[in-house]
Amino acid sequence: MTLDLILSFDSLSRVDGSARFGFGLYPQYLTSISGPIEVRLASEQPSQSTIEVHVRPLTNVPGTESKKAAVILKEVLQMEVIMEANPRTLIQFVVQALVPTPNVTDELVAAMINCCTLSLLNAGSVPMRGVICAVSIVRLSPVKGEIPIYKVHLTEEPIPRLEATGCFAFLFSDSVSSNTYASSCIWTNWHSSYSGSAKAVDEDDLVRARDVARSAAREVWDRMKLLIEERERPKIAMRGSLVKNASHEMADAEKMDVEEDDAKMEI
Repeated sequence: MTLDLILSFDSLSRVDGSARFGFGLYPQYLTSISGPIEVRLASEQPSQSTIEVHVRPLTNVPGTESKKAAVILKEVLQMEVIMEANPRTLIQFVVQALVPTPNVTDELVAAMINCCTLSLLNAGSVPMRGVICAVSIVRLSPVKGEIPIYKVHLTEEPIPRLEATGCFAFLFSDSVSSNTYASSCIWTNWHSSYSGSAKAVDEDDLVRARDVARSAAREVWDRMKLLIEERERPKIAMRGSLVKNASHEMADAEKMDVEEDDAKMEI
């Protein structure tokens, strides 16, 4: 399955890094990161950094839903950032919604996590344990005795036959082989979405949903790596052209030295 994603690095001023991310055809969030910067004395921690997350809705002031999302993001980001690398400093994230978000759904939480990860990659000023990518998974009720269906949920549109849903976040780090990844599920909120006599979620159900989420999250990470390669490619090409020009200049200088030596010998 190929996910519909839109992701890009942004260039906001007065911040260390910024990025946009969205599931579907448009970005849902724009995130900026500032840090490590000076921290208020009341928030200073002697042995590690302090992380602040501010989630802003498209309109109006942040309410309960925004504060709930900020708590979730802070919990996840503390597992992505090496907190002990820059003690007594502040790492501040500002997550701006680009679409109306009356409720913080699982797919929006996943989009916010991915957007924060992209801003960290764009900044490059904060040491990271790895890259965290997240996706939203839903379980649909079986039809005519078939097994339940697990699929990635990308939009806020209602889903018929929805039984369970949740967001899964994975920490990825490259292994020795460039084609494999070491990944671990660091956060999830898998839960039942129905009531009555229907089957509740169990451990086997969680394992199957997590396996589907891991594959989808790996695809998100692959797309992030492609974005980084696209950003670095012009620099590599420019560096190559500079080296080529320098080699031509050296060759021309050597040629001029030989001609001068020949002229001296003729005299």
